[in-house]
Amino acid sequence: MDKLELKGQIEEFIYQNESNSYSIAVFNTENQEVVTVVGYLPFIAVGDTLKLQGKMVVHQEYGEQFKIETFEKLMPESAAALEKYLASGTIKGIGPATARKIIDRFGEETLAVFKFEPLRLAEIKGITKDRAYEISEEFNEKWEVWQIVSFLEQFGIGANNSKKVYDALGVNAVEKIQENPYILVDVVYGVNFYNIDRIAMQIGVPMDSDYRIKSGIKYALLVASYNGHTCVEKENLINYVKDILDVSEELVKNNIINLNVASEIHLVEDDDKEYVFLEPFYKAEKNIAERLCILRDCKNTKHMKDFKKEIKKHEDKLDIELSEKQFEAISQINDNNVCIITGGPGTGKTTIIKFVIDIYKEQKKKVVLCAPTGRAAKRMSETTGEEAKTIHRLLEIGKFEEDKLGSIDTDVTPVDADVLVIDEMSMVDVFLMNYLVKAVFLGTKIIFVGDPNQLPSVGPGSILKDLIDSKEFATVHLDKIFRQAAKSKIIVNAHNVNNGINFIGKKDYGEDSENDFFYINESNQDKMLYQVLSLSKERLKNYGDFEFFTNIQVLTPTKKGKLGTKELNKYLQNELNPKTDEILEKSYGDITFREGDRVMQIKNNYDIYWEKGSTKNLKTFEAGTGVFNGEIGRIAKIDYENKQIEIDFDDGKTAWYAFSELDQLEHAYAITIHKAQGSEFDVVILVVPPSSNMLLTRNLLYTGITRAKKLLIVIGNKDLISFMINNSEVKKRNTGLKLKFKN
Repeated sequence: MDKLELKGQIEEFIYQNESNSYSIAVFNTENQEVVTVVGYLPFIAVGDTLKLQGKMVVHQEYGEQFKIETFEKLMPESAAALEKYLASGTIKGIGPATARKIIDRFGEETLAVFKFEPLRLAEIKGITKDRAYEISEEFNEKWEVWQIVSFLEQFGIGANNSKKVYDALGVNAVEKIQENPYILVDVVYGVNFYNIDRIAMQIGVPMDSDYRIKSGIKYALLVASYNGHTCVEKENLINYVKDILDVSEELVKNNIINLNVASEIHLVEDDDKEYVFLEPFYKAEKNIAERLCILRDCKNTKHMKDFKKEIKKHEDKLDIELSEKQFEAISQINDNNVCIITGGPGTGKTTIIKFVIDIYKEQKKKVVLCAPTGRAAKRMSETTGEEAKTIHRLLEIGKFEEDKLGSIDTDVTPVDADVLVIDEMSMVDVFLMNYLVKAVFLGTKIIFVGDPNQLPSVGPGSILKDLIDSKEFATVHLDKIFRQAAKSKIIVNAHNVNNGINFIGKKDYGEDSENDFFYINESNQDKMLYQVLSLSKERLKNYGDFEFFTNIQVLTPTKKGKLGTKELNKYLQNELNPKTDEILEKSYGDITFREGDRVMQIKNNYDIYWEKGSTKNLKTFEAGTGVFNGEIGRIAKIDYENKQIEIDFDDGKTAWYAFSELDQLEHAYAITIHKAQGSEFDVVILVVPPSSNMLLTRNLLYTGITRAKKLLIVIGNKDLISFMINNSEVKKRNTGLKLKFKN
């Protein structure tokens, strides 16, 4: 479809997102046609005259709309248009009445007065000379600001990010970028470095410019962080940068030295190799190491003297007989301020947490529980009977630009706790850990609980592994499967996989083993899909009265392909929540959301409002803000009148999403194993299609198996499953935390 061009004025905003300026507005064209326009309109106010480029689209709910691709702000070409702009309130102190007076007084000269003769504005009754200068300055500043939008387009940076650039660089943003285009790499996360590099060459930046080479170095380090690394071996970095920039090795080395002197990067030697860190990664790891050592070494004010007597008393009270390893774990917690407890499923980690809660609460100590994700916190609450919060919520981390690395010094709320227990530590990345240790008071006992054989954190770092490998903290590894847990084929097979033992064809589970693990050997992807759909829709209902939206979750290693999340979600939605006349739906991009759909939040949103409970009972009612990446819920209602979707999340909160915010959601009938980490589901259908060898690893299969609580069905080719079990290659992450304990 050919691009169209419209020229006219903004009559009113129906909706405008404050953070990214995504707007729905009424636009009055120069032909006096009224058109609804949608798109990003930063720095634009009612009354502005615009030239828009885009295309007409038909929205199934709102009808015909003009979708903005680019826009240009124009000077009003008539006194009437300028009066409308001034009357909109965009200039402080000028309302409709004053706007009318200004236009009546100066007519077609009004723009020239604002620009070149501001003192003449004092001719208007009510405007002093000082105020005249202020009004003129504000008018001209606002007029200049919009230029950044069209300027940034050449760098491939859309209007949705232009406000972020302006906020970072100020009114002189254009001049700063013209001097050094590479500054955009530091300001806009995920920006296309190569596009900026191409434009920089066009405007005359030399290939050997220090700006260019320094930016290339930082870009390379940032790319490495997307793969979990907090640092890069210096020689590898030099070779990568000189190749992508086509410059000499000497120039790269010199600029590494310059960046190091400026503390924008840090160089660290380890085992005769030199590693390079971006400053925020180095600083975060340094903060973690220093703070944990301080917390470890301060006075153990929570130490119990008659410890064995206390243990026996609580064993009798809880009707628990601790194993030797569990007793060792509780002892280490008593003797140390910082302690690490690890182990696979069924080895008694939850029992230890329950014991810790009981023993310290009797001592009148405050025990606080937390986990990295909402589902992990919910599971922690369910297994212990005590409240558990996400780390974000515990620290009351407000909105911060986590996609800008300079945010590691953000203030957090101190944690009021005598004992702090953090579960699912394998999911905690370097930045979240940095916030966490900042928030802990001296004298607080910290207990890190996790399973190092699960997948590492999505973000950079390998915190749990590095803490264990450092040998700086008391660590107990639970390796005994308890008798009751040993009846579960899920748990036995999880440990088998972790030890490189194949479950296919295995028979010796014991006479009293539960029927909770099934394997379907299938290679044909169409037949695998049939198995997933029939199990989800009816077979599991008939087998154990399991209902999909209550008990069942489909997991897959990948997003792509017929058995990736994208396609599986379409198939499962059509089977489990098909389109009917009674069910309302709302399309966003190529996704159609329906009432009743299972959905997942896919990015952190610190601002979205939610409620728990009813205002009729204020004792149990709770309200707050923030829904975080990985949280799952169901669409309760699609409200066309208020242009929003109501979602009931699994942890009991209800949140409302504007239609323009639906890019934050995706279907969750099927989710990746990575997204499922920290969660537990009654029934898991784990489908394993052919995929990249990088994905098909032992720890991925192990993590998928351990998501199931009551029943697990694995569907996949036996040779592929065997390959995963034997593929124990864990992609090593380059990190510096362990080394920082030595320095």
